[in-house]
Amino acid sequence: MSEKVIENNRVSVIGEILSEFTFSHEVFGEGFYMTELSVNRLSEQADVIPLMVSERLIDVTKDMRGQIIEASGQFRSYNRHEGIKNRLLLSVFVREIEFLDAFDDCTKTNQIFLDGYVCKPPVYRKTPLGREIADILIAVNRPYGKSDYIPCIAWGRNARYASGFEVGERIRVWGRVQSREYTKKLDEIESVKRIAYEVSVSKLEMVEEM
Repeated sequence: MSEKVIENNRVSVIGEILSEFTFSHEVFGEGFYMTELSVNRLSEQADVIPLMVSERLIDVTKDMRGQIIEASGQFRSYNRHEGIKNRLLLSVFVREIEFLDAFDDCTKTNQIFLDGYVCKPPVYRKTPLGREIADILIAVNRPYGKSDYIPCIAWGRNARYASGFEVGERIRVWGRVQSREYTKKLDEIESVKRIAYEVSVSKLEMVEEM
């Protein structure tokens, strides 16, 4: 597999395992399992980030809740069919795991780098308090013609800068993976709480293609 392709999507998260492993799928006899990781922010809040882990990396039959780990890999997306719609699901596809005794440096608990292409016009807006926000959807190429579609959110001058991006332009993004709870209205009566995952951008730049 090309190192160049892997380099365009790198994520590292450090936190506490919150849930037992649940089976996701199997590829060529290798089972992949999901778990959740609680990753502290500087603000004393925590992001709950889904991890997809191979049974060859960790003993998925054990209850690892409460263990502190560093997981590194790629931030990946896939579409799940729900009725007549597709829902974009995101998780950290883990390539390496290290168990830690403790960790208290929250500046290094959650880091991501993406190099991809703008695949929808950015949505720029202001909050009621005047804070500038831009939503950007980036397509990050994988080997064998596949891509991951990663939602990113930029603030302030980064949001202003991102508002000028056009579909197809190549950009690089640095930031962190964050989770955000929201309420989705199903109909006039019913609504459901869901969690969205996105990249909170700390730095971004446009790449001039040669």
